[in-house]
Amino acid sequence: MTAVLFTGARVLDVEAGKLLPKRYVYVTGGRIKSVSDKAPKVPKHTRVIDLKGKVVMPGLSDAHVHVTAVTPNFAALARFSPFYTAARAADILEGMLMRGFTTVRDAGGADHGLAKAVEEGHLRGPRILFCGKALSQTGGHGDVRSPGENFNFEGCFCCPGLGRIADGVDEMRHAARDEIRKGATHLKLMVSGGISTPTDHIASTQFSLDEITAAVQEAEATNLHVMAHAYTSRAINRALECGVRSIEHGNLLDESSVELFNKHGAYYVPTLATYHALAAEGVEAGYPPELMVELGKVLEAGENALRLAYDGGVNLVYGTDLLGDMHAHQLSEFKLRSGIVPAAELIRSATINAAELFLMKDEIGAVAPGLRADLIVLNADPLKNIAVLQKPEKHLKAVMKDGVFFKDEL
Repeated sequence: MTAVLFTGARVLDVEAGKLLPKRYVYVTGGRIKSVSDKAPKVPKHTRVIDLKGKVVMPGLSDAHVHVTAVTPNFAALARFSPFYTAARAADILEGMLMRGFTTVRDAGGADHGLAKAVEEGHLRGPRILFCGKALSQTGGHGDVRSPGENFNFEGCFCCPGLGRIADGVDEMRHAARDEIRKGATHLKLMVSGGISTPTDHIASTQFSLDEITAAVQEAEATNLHVMAHAYTSRAINRALECGVRSIEHGNLLDESSVELFNKHGAYYVPTLATYHALAAEGVEAGYPPELMVELGKVLEAGENALRLAYDGGVNLVYGTDLLGDMHAHQLSEFKLRSGIVPAAELIRSATINAAELFLMKDEIGAVAPGLRADLIVLNADPLKNIAVLQKPEKHLKAVMKDGVFFKDEL
């Protein structure tokens, strides 16, 4: 692991939302050793790179991904070979890293093995935070059986499907403890219906309050957090009152949810990118045509929910929820939110806000001494034009994770 000194850098202070000119950023041992306006003393073997005014900022975080969702057809995915799925996930992971994402939070499907393969360098990709299997009630958003299928769906540990069933408080505690045993960094609950499973309805609430509370208690006992899939305010509010830390999607929220987000200090992860991608190319990519009618119920509502949340001061975090070949649209979330959210806040949502949500503010999310050396280098200013982040082939000159270059055009 080579020590690196960046000189002539403009460092993006994500918290303040401004560029700090003529900075020296010293990286060694996989960490940011110093950030200063004066040249530090460094060992002779240090690689010195004059950035000549290029922008250094933290690596991006995506708080809602499915790195094993190699197809948008969840029922088919559950029958895939885990070896085939892992091989295809390798391309998904590398694509994310080459877009500047150095940390991602998986929302169902990835496990300790995939995360370890990336950590040890067997696969090129962002750091994976994983929940293992998302937890669903019978007939809930994680139950991929059609009405005519009556086999016992347990979500076996080696199958590449996204969910497992837990009914009742005891089963919920068992499932939560089992995913934690397998190394989960957070838990995922399906607390409402969705658009990609055959038997549930978007307007439904799922899990009892006691079941949700049980999962939150198990997560908090091991200093983890819970993310929850939810669309309507009724479902969102139940989850927030039970202590869920982040709400995913939330397209049908209203003012009552905004109040509860702020009351509980919770985080909101809109995922506009996936709905636009599904509308444009979902069926071609393998999304079941019969589920497209559900998409229309949430597509337009997503921007209204984002506006309500932003205007109401809710903690926003970047997330995309893309599936299959549509992972290529991961950076489109910046564009889709940019009409509502200013560039500085968009960048915070994909850096420091995400780090706070992940309980990793002491590890990632900023260019600051002591943090992991997860850095990207741009040849233009994303504060002036957020589109800079959407064109990595043109503007992204370097990607560093834990002090190691994965892209280096400097």
